[in-house]
Amino acid sequence: MRSGKSFDEKGGIGRQQVARDQEPENATGLGDREKSVDEGAEVEKEVDVPPNGGYGWVCVACCFVINAHTWGLNSSYGVFLAYYLANSVFPGATRLEYAFIGGLSISQALMVSPVATATTRLYGTRVTLLIGILFEVISFIGASFATKIWHLFLTQGICFGWGIGFLFVGSVAITPQWFSTKRSLANGISAAGSGLGGLIYSLAAQAMIRDISLAWAFRILGLVACVVNVAAALLIKDRNKQVGSSQLSFDHRLFKKMEFLGLLAFGFTSMLAYVVLLFSLPNYAKTVGLDASQGSIIGAVLNLGQALGRPPIGYFSDSFGRVNMAASATFMAGLLTLVVWTFAKSFGVLVFLAIVGGMFAGTFWAVVGPVYAEVMGIVDLPSSLSITWLVLVIPTTFSEAIALEIVSFNNDTYTGAILFTGFMYIGAAAFMWLVRAWKIGEMERQAAIAESNNGQTAESVMGTNGGGHVLGSEGASRVEFKRSGFVKRLFMWERL
Repeated sequence: MRSGKSFDEKGGIGRQQVARDQEPENATGLGDREKSVDEGAEVEKEVDVPPNGGYGWVCVACCFVINAHTWGLNSSYGVFLAYYLANSVFPGATRLEYAFIGGLSISQALMVSPVATATTRLYGTRVTLLIGILFEVISFIGASFATKIWHLFLTQGICFGWGIGFLFVGSVAITPQWFSTKRSLANGISAAGSGLGGLIYSLAAQAMIRDISLAWAFRILGLVACVVNVAAALLIKDRNKQVGSSQLSFDHRLFKKMEFLGLLAFGFTSMLAYVVLLFSLPNYAKTVGLDASQGSIIGAVLNLGQALGRPPIGYFSDSFGRVNMAASATFMAGLLTLVVWTFAKSFGVLVFLAIVGGMFAGTFWAVVGPVYAEVMGIVDLPSSLSITWLVLVIPTTFSEAIALEIVSFNNDTYTGAILFTGFMYIGAAAFMWLVRAWKIGEMERQAAIAESNNGQTAESVMGTNGGGHVLGSEGASRVEFKRSGFVKRLFMWERL
């Protein structure tokens, strides 16, 4: 029978212990600690309970700053791209080569993710972040001395991408570790940093290039990023030990899970669309008769839209459902692209597209942490994200190049590229909806297991941090239940 229950609110670890007459002959490894016993015995379990605040908000602020000075800085590449295309900065360089530089900065950030994950496991989060800062500073200072296009490939492309990768991978899994019910809100706030950083640095880069030269723009941006990121790296704290994070760089067993493949497809198609929208708007503005200054403003407003949109996406997904919000917001991004961008020929309409469309454009980055934690579980979160970053190397490398090739094929008009972007967003939403249907089936299975465990609630039986392993007796885990048809689950309403 039960002898008691204790809960440590400050320490973040909840323990539910049950007295028993004798120790079981065999122990199983479901969850953090579980022992199956003979008739009348109970389950002993140690479950991590996130603080859901406290110092976690400091970590959110640190992640906000890091995002602003990694992805935010990278978002300003649209301004650099427009400048490169309008001026013969590197003689002989082609439009396609300039497009690949922007794609490299993102794809290399994702490609280096297994190394960054391994570094975090071996040396800790802070070391990983400091390595990223070093690469980022080297990239900007090196780019300031570039005289040939291949210099930019190495600096603004590859080296800057490595810097983003170590900083992003080292910080992306920290916010979900500190929150449970407020997880999506916290992640949305931290992800908004990339939008605010993009807003500031799109305007700042344009002004610095115009007033003090391209070279000094690179140097100033590099020094500012160094100082701010170092401060954030010194303040941030992870909870890898408390949550029992695997920190595996590559767990091939995840490919056997259909829900994980659905998440990969969602990310792949999202990035095909997102990179095109992010980098093409400033140059698109020039094709409809606007000047470079107006183009940079549109790029900056797009990032403002991301900064304004990501916190509400996080806030409402905690109540509306994280998977529901991911699918709905991604669909809205595609709808706005097809309906508004297709007919945007004036500065005012483009500003409207940038701020409203920007609120939904980067939905993937706003929801990736909470949705993956919901579907894959906290323990498998680092490994599943690490694999995702590798898969996203392909779309982030080639999406802008594909868009510019479509533009060239259509006599320098963006209609084809716009349709490509819109349909990729809608395709991403469809993949997330399929994952949602799988999740409903999983919830039905968990409810059946809960009912078989002496009337306990599904939450107490699972004892997980969202999408984790099912706890309970061996017999309960084999319980039979009737699952709804997959097509029916596509149209069922559930908050998830």
